[in-house]
Amino acid sequence: MSYTLHRGDALTVLKSLPDESVNAVITDPPYNSGGRASSDRTGRTARAKYVTSNSAHDLANFPGENRDQRSYRSWLTELLTESYRASTENAVAVVFTDWRQEPTTSDALQMAGWTWSGTIPWIKPASRPRKGGFKQSAEFITWGVKGSLAKDRDLYLPGHFVASQPRKDRVHITQKPVEVMQQLVQICPEGGVVLDPFTGSGTTGVAALREGRSFVGVELSAHYADIAEQRLRAELTKDDFELAGPEA
Repeated sequence: MSYTLHRGDALTVLKSLPDESVNAVITDPPYNSGGRASSDRTGRTARAKYVTSNSAHDLANFPGENRDQRSYRSWLTELLTESYRASTENAVAVVFTDWRQEPTTSDALQMAGWTWSGTIPWIKPASRPRKGGFKQSAEFITWGVKGSLAKDRDLYLPGHFVASQPRKDRVHITQKPVEVMQQLVQICPEGGVVLDPFTGSGTTGVAALREGRSFVGVELSAHYADIAEQRLRAELTKDDFELAGPEA
């Protein structure tokens, strides 16, 4: 069980990965969403889109949040195509999205060669209300498979998740709950390699290590790469300590 964290542009790094070297792709790309109008989606920072103005969190922005719909689909298709090449047969790709970008995400997944296999709702109890309408309490997880699902695994994962974003010790604007990620990484065979081209603060990698999988991540932001490195290193150190036991 190990991890490798690449610092740089996801597409550039993905092109350097060997064919069939990873067993699952689990990622939360910048949605390039967060607004009803094009100016809202392309003219505001990630923090302005996804963090309420009165939030107590002082979280750094992240790059890549200013593409329009067409360039987002083209960019995501190319990324998922390289991820497909780097994945083994029967590998699964799991891609987070929101309601605005879900159709585009499923298009990109299929254009890249993956067989679209479903969309999983992630329900967030602590989420934004909408005056005069329905609460925006769900994001979505679009998933597909390279070829077909492996037939020799006695694995049954849930079709939806219920968990709020972390509040205590939150270090990323769009940080995912580690308890959700620990279930998702089980789609990777035990001892296999999970790839996340958008590592952020490293939650997918932490979950992979906890579940006995190795991890390959890519992060463009130096700020968040530093945080991810710290979290991943701490997770490995913790595991080594637990295996060895405390010194007498």
